Amino acid sequence: MPMPDDRWWGWVGPLLVTALAGFLRFDRLSVPRKFVFDEVYYAKDSLDLLHHGVELNSQGTGPGFIAHPPLGKWLIAVGQAIFGHNSFGWRFSAAVVGTLSVLLLARIARRLFRSTLLGCFAGLLLTLDGLAFVQSRAAMLDIFLMFWVLAAFGCLVVDRDAARRRLAAAEPVAGAPAARLGFRPWLLAAGVCLGAACSTKWSGVYYVVAFVVPALAWEVGARRAAGSRRPLLAGLRRASLPITGALVGVDGLVYVASWSGWFLGSARTAYDHDWAVDGAHRLPHPVEVLQGWLHYHAEILNFHTTLISGHPYRSHPIGWLLLARPVSYFYSSPKNGELGCTAASGCAKEVLAIGTPVIWWASIAALVAMLWLWAARRDWRAGTILVGVAAGIVPWMYSDLHRRTEFFFYALPALPFLVLALTMCAGVALGRRKANDVRRIIGATAVGGYLLLVVLNFFYLYPVLAAKVIPYPEWSARMWFGSWI
Repeated sequence: MPMPDDRWWGWVGPLLVTALAGFLRFDRLSVPRKFVFDEVYYAKDSLDLLHHGVELNSQGTGPGFIAHPPLGKWLIAVGQAIFGHNSFGWRFSAAVVGTLSVLLLARIARRLFRSTLLGCFAGLLLTLDGLAFVQSRAAMLDIFLMFWVLAAFGCLVVDRDAARRRLAAAEPVAGAPAARLGFRPWLLAAGVCLGAACSTKWSGVYYVVAFVVPALAWEVGARRAAGSRRPLLAGLRRASLPITGALVGVDGLVYVASWSGWFLGSARTAYDHDWAVDGAHRLPHPVEVLQGWLHYHAEILNFHTTLISGHPYRSHPIGWLLLARPVSYFYSSPKNGELGCTAASGCAKEVLAIGTPVIWWASIAALVAMLWLWAARRDWRAGTILVGVAAGIVPWMYSDLHRRTEFFFYALPALPFLVLALTMCAGVALGRRKANDVRRIIGATAVGGYLLLVVLNFFYLYPVLAAKVIPYPEWSARMWFGSWI
C-alpha cells in the first residue's frame, strides 16, 4: 500500500498534536517544587555527572554505586545545565523527550497504517495518556527508555520499507538470485537507538532481542514478495549478519561509549575504577580498568536480581494493563487556607502515576484483536505490535517469579505499542476508503466517540496527575479503587 500523498498535512497534523502535548507537559512543569519519588536520586546523579563526569555517593565525597547506566541521567543533566538545579531544570529534558515521543509515534503510525488521520489519532492517545504525561514531567529514566525504544522501532519500519523497494527493483523476476541490500542507514540508526535504550536502563535489552525477530521476518517476507526462489534461506543468509550486527553490535558500542565518563574517571570518583589494581600507586592499565568495569556490572546485576525489598506501591505485571496498582509520586494534604485550599474539609495535592483507564482497559481488547489479525490474516503489523507489548511486560513476569520489586511505570515502553494496537483497531472500524458512506459514518462515529471518552477521562484525572490542589472529596472521587490509594 502506498504512502499517503498529503506530505504537507502529514507533517502539519502530527506537529499540531505534538504542540498540544508540549503545552500539557510544560504547563506548571515545576510543580511540585520538590523532588517526587525517585527524582531525589536521578536529579542528584545528573548534577554529579555534570560536574564530575560520574555519579558520586550520597555525601558527594567519593565514588557512588549506581544501579543504572548513565545516558538517561546525562539527558536530565542537560536541563540542569541550562536552567539550574531546580524542579524545572531537572524535569526539562523529560518534558522535551516526552513531547518528541508524540511526534515520533504519530509519524510511525502514519507510515504503518498509511493514514495521516490514524497517525494523529495515535499521537493524541499518547498525548492524553496519564502515565506518559506523568513520566514526561518527572526526572526519571523511563520516559527516555520509551523514547529510544520507539525511535528504534521507527527506524526499523523505515528500513523495512526501503528494503522492500530495493528488493522489488533488484528481484523483479521469480527465481532471481538473492540480492544484497548494501548500506542500510536506518538499520544502523535502529542499533544506535537500541544502544541508547540499553544505556538508559538495562531493560532496553528486552527490545534488542525482541526486534531481531520481526526484522528477520520482514526480510524473508520482502524477498518472498520480490520473487526470491528461496526467501527463507536468502533472508537468513543476506540479513542475519547485518541485522544482528546493527541491533547487537552497534548497540554494544553505544553502550560502552555511554560510560566514557566512568572510563575517564579515577578511583577517587568512579566506583570500582581501580578494583583490579594491586594497590600500587600507579595509573591503572587499560585492561585493569576494563576488569573494574566488568566487576561493577556484576555488582549491578546482583543488585537487580536480588531487589526484593517490600514497597507499598509494588505491583505484579499481570495487573499492569488493568491499572491494578499505580504509584503515588507525591502527595500532600493542604488544610483550609493553605496553598489556595478553600474547602472546609481540607484538600489533596497528588502526582499519581496511572494510565488513562479508557486507553489501558481498551487496549486489552485491542490486543485480542491483534492476535486475531495476526493469526487469521497474517498481518505483520499486528504481529509486530504484539512483540512490542510482550517485550515491555512479559520479561517482568519472569522477574516477579523471583519476587523482584517491580512498579507499574516499568510498563511505559510497552505503551506506544498499546496505542498502535488501538490505532489499528480504529483503522478497522473506519473501514477502507472505498467503503460505502453508511459504513464510514458508523466507523467515524465510533472512533470519534472513543476519542471523546479519552479526552474526558484524561482531563477528569488531570488534577491528580499534575499536583493540582483540589478538595479532598474531589480527590477521593477520582480514586476509583482502593488499590489506587
